[in-house]
Amino acid sequence: MKPAGFPEFLWIWNNKLGLPTPRHHLRMARWLAAGWRGHRRELLLMAFRNSGKSTIVGLFCAWVLTTQPDLRIMVLAADFALAKKMVRNVKRIVERHPLTQGLKPKRREQWASDQFTVNRPGELRDPSMIAKGIGANITGSRADILICDDVEVPNTCDSAPKRVDLRERLAETDYVLVPGGMQLYVGTPHSFYTIYAAEARPEAGETRPFLDGFSRLEIPLQDDKGRSAWPERFPPDKIAGIRRRTGPNKFDSQMMLKPVNIADGRLDPDRLRLYEAELVYAEGNHLPVLSLDGKRLVSASCWWDPAYGAPGKGDSSVIAALYTDADGGYWLHRVSYLTHDPAQTDIDEATQLCRQVARFARDLFLPAVSLETNGLGRFLPGLLRRELAAQGTPCAVVEMSSHRAKDQRIVDAFDAVLAAGALAAHRSVWATPFITEMREWLPGGKCRDDGLDAVAGCLLAQPVRLGRRPTAGALERRDWRPGGSGLVADTDFTP
Repeated sequence: MKPAGFPEFLWIWNNKLGLPTPRHHLRMARWLAAGWRGHRRELLLMAFRNSGKSTIVGLFCAWVLTTQPDLRIMVLAADFALAKKMVRNVKRIVERHPLTQGLKPKRREQWASDQFTVNRPGELRDPSMIAKGIGANITGSRADILICDDVEVPNTCDSAPKRVDLRERLAETDYVLVPGGMQLYVGTPHSFYTIYAAEARPEAGETRPFLDGFSRLEIPLQDDKGRSAWPERFPPDKIAGIRRRTGPNKFDSQMMLKPVNIADGRLDPDRLRLYEAELVYAEGNHLPVLSLDGKRLVSASCWWDPAYGAPGKGDSSVIAALYTDADGGYWLHRVSYLTHDPAQTDIDEATQLCRQVARFARDLFLPAVSLETNGLGRFLPGLLRRELAAQGTPCAVVEMSSHRAKDQRIVDAFDAVLAAGALAAHRSVWATPFITEMREWLPGGKCRDDGLDAVAGCLLAQPVRLGRRPTAGALERRDWRPGGSGLVADTDFTP
């Protein structure tokens, strides 16, 4: 007799329990069965919270064991207890499902709470199914099917270091899966930088999505017309109640499968306008003009929030350049996270950083650099002026001291321009940690904010409009700001 397919296996189980089989459960079952039969070995199943996706995957595990008892299945979850829960569920199915009779072994030691071995013809070292937490040692284990069930939860993805650690641990699974084995991810996104994202996040250093090439099935709670995927359990009034209680971000993340931060961040980088144009410097009728994307620029501000420390450790040394146009638009053109080379012992750290700042100012036609002198910054103005003069860059150094709390400065600087949609950011800015800082920043939180502080300084700084005569040996460059240079008029007046 032809063995039952997985949708039939699912229906028989639900019928035994006196339960209906929702339409979206059948959709999951058909998709999983088609992937297995079609030898698609990289699968991602995303469905709204409480959709029963883990239950369906547990039934899938029991079904494949009926077709191939020699299979080895490993379940990875964010913690061991969650993985063990799925193993217990599959054990219960094997014990009670009409189509799995004869799989349960006679020896008790093969039927543990966190792993079990069914009756199978082969003698294999690894059990039929085993549960592991994401932090467990899996070296030496082998699996034909690897299920990553809710490996991404707030505790594994609520900070950049945790996200890096999660990806590194998941990369180790390549050495567990046998050639031709199936890898199935099951979950919902808990961060904008989720492992389930369909697009790469350049600001996080990605050139392609983490699960690039995986076949995907996504079942949000509501479709594009607002219809519920499970109307019997989630009618419109219940959906509205969930949205109201959890807030829009958590609802979009957990129920609509949109990669957003669950915590409501104060700064939304999606309000930034992306542009790719570069600065254009020109002179006409002896008047210099600096423009960007067809807009004439009228002022510029540059803020350097200095820090020493080894690269990748401690606070970042960040410099930002921002321009304004005649219509009141703000253009965040560059945000640079400066580093020094500890191996370069012939040049001290401060000089290395000041030389980078001098090149930054020269390349961006900046009339002045505001240097935050709180703390170690008080030693840098003279050194920076020396490096600017050495490179022939006609740029002033303005010493600034911040007295307000950093959180308040950031809120005051960003709130109005973001709300008005007046702040544009160059594509290069999106490839820096600045965008991540925006998404994760909360007043009073412990997230990194060095880039935010530098850009806030630019936004709050008064544009520098004082003309400056180039020093001897300086680059010949006219002041592009309106009113920044003198006017010579020809007359026929004879004294």
